[in-house]
Amino acid sequence: MNSENAVKYSPMEDKPPGAPEQGSVQDLEQRLAQLTQRVYLLESALRARGIRLDDTAPAPPQPAPTAAAQQPVIPRPVPPPAAPLPSFATHQPATSDTSLESRIGSQWFNRIGIFAVLIGMAWFLKFAIDNHWIGPAGRVLIGILAGAALIAWSERFRSHGFRAFSYSLKAIGSGVLYLSLWAAFSLFHLIPSPVAFAAMFAVTAFNGFMAWAQDSELLALYAIVGGYSTPLLLSTGQNHEVVLFSYLLLLCVTTLALIALRPWSRLLIGSFFGTIFFFISWSFQFYSTSQFGTTAFFLSLFFLFFAFAPHMVRLNRKTSTTHLAARDAFALFVLPFINAALGYGGFYLLVDSTGSSAAQPWIALAFAAFYLLLIRITLPADRTLTAGLKSLDLVIAVIFITLAIPLETHGRWLTIGWLVEGAALLWLSRIVPQRLLRALGLISLVLGLAALMAINPPASPTLFFNQRFATYLAAIAVFAFTAWLASRSTEVEGLHFPIAWDVTAALAALAVSALILIAVSLEIHSYWWNLRYSGLATTFRNYSMYAQFTYSAFFMVYGAILLILGFVQRSAFLRWQALILLAFSIGKVFTIDVSQLSQGYRILSFLGLGALLLAVSFAYQRDWLNLRKDTNKAS
Repeated sequence: MNSENAVKYSPMEDKPPGAPEQGSVQDLEQRLAQLTQRVYLLESALRARGIRLDDTAPAPPQPAPTAAAQQPVIPRPVPPPAAPLPSFATHQPATSDTSLESRIGSQWFNRIGIFAVLIGMAWFLKFAIDNHWIGPAGRVLIGILAGAALIAWSERFRSHGFRAFSYSLKAIGSGVLYLSLWAAFSLFHLIPSPVAFAAMFAVTAFNGFMAWAQDSELLALYAIVGGYSTPLLLSTGQNHEVVLFSYLLLLCVTTLALIALRPWSRLLIGSFFGTIFFFISWSFQFYSTSQFGTTAFFLSLFFLFFAFAPHMVRLNRKTSTTHLAARDAFALFVLPFINAALGYGGFYLLVDSTGSSAAQPWIALAFAAFYLLLIRITLPADRTLTAGLKSLDLVIAVIFITLAIPLETHGRWLTIGWLVEGAALLWLSRIVPQRLLRALGLISLVLGLAALMAINPPASPTLFFNQRFATYLAAIAVFAFTAWLASRSTEVEGLHFPIAWDVTAALAALAVSALILIAVSLEIHSYWWNLRYSGLATTFRNYSMYAQFTYSAFFMVYGAILLILGFVQRSAFLRWQALILLAFSIGKVFTIDVSQLSQGYRILSFLGLGALLLAVSFAYQRDWLNLRKDTNKAS
């Protein structure tokens, strides 16, 4: 085909070949139909995106049949609908369920209403009693029927979705049942204490079952409150230790079953403080040494229950273990500390009341052994909490071991006990890589070092073979072991600790040198002080002169030993210790010894120092360690 005769078509004209000329009626009608079709497609796309439009818009008109319209039209591709956009229609945001208004209306008014109804029922019972409207049996029966009816009626509201209101009616009904049973026992004496006790426990058990079946923590809390109210309602002011504590144990077992099945940690907190309240109240009012065995038995059971219970708590699956709710964190990591402290305090006071104070350190060791055993035999309901709870048990065990040492030992044995404990924990942290073990080990070492400085055995006329020097030797051995252990330990990948193993080794080595200097210096001081009134040192000046000369000689000798070890072991750390000690000796000789030593001792002091410094200088000038060569390589 000749290109000159070809029909020219420009995309800008939007007019295919053979179409009517622009300006004709048919052209305008066709363009109007096309525009209407495009508007229809745009509106359909906007509706698919969720944008509200006027639904009265007419459907696209069908174009009039023309010659051009009869030609096949290639449809343009329609893009896939995008994600729905927010509607342009303005509306008020929904009120959040956690807003202050919602909490006041749905929660606080609800609870106040429950309390008000219970007070009203109590006043009604009193009013009925005062006016003799019905007999005692009738009053109790009416109360029981009313409470049961409220509980049954609450199920109708729950089935229609009003769960919170349904639980409120259950709480009111349970309260009416408790009050009716209390009136039957305490006011009218219609039933004996065991019958009232069994009936109230049945109400509590029913509420607990309904809480589990309906998965309602609020209903479970109502059940716990009612359960712990029963001993108060049925109290006769007499001592019924076995009955009271057996009932409390039954409530604890019920709580344990619920928290193992549902993520309701608040039940554990309520049960713990309720049990503690009754136990302490009973102890202040009724305990005597004749009841030691029974009380110790129940105290052991309560302690064991609340020690195991945190390991049984089941958390909500939506709860992150790194962002626990406050109640969950309290139940898991604070309550065990309180339980351990109260349990130990209770046994301490029980033993102290019998006058057997010698058994108190063994109580602390028994608690430590229990928590070490607990680490091995327990597994939390949520495995992600295993490490945290086991670390907590380890901390409690170490605390009891640390506490047992001062209870059993005094003086040097207290110091040695803490130091040995610290070294053992560091050794264990190398086998079981845990930051907590290392931290506890370092804390024990610091405690032992502080005790060594503060609780010092008295001086002895026997040089070196005395308690004080033996205590220092034990401390030196512990820190030497620590330095050896740390120098051969490597950091575990992913386990970051503020004080690394190499830093621990350096600090322990410095502690060894410092303790050697202090221990020997104390022996020098004691030796010359004991000879102060002898013929060798008759005056204080002679004592000071002899002591200062001996100090200088010892510092020089020890500095030389450190330097030799540094050369042999090729350890710059030891050599720097030697150089610092020699620098200190230089300052002492030129300041203190010059003014206090006699002419002869002054000459010996300077000659000894000069000879030692020349020997050190010769060793470095010979460069036995190739220090200059290493420096040249580094530069």
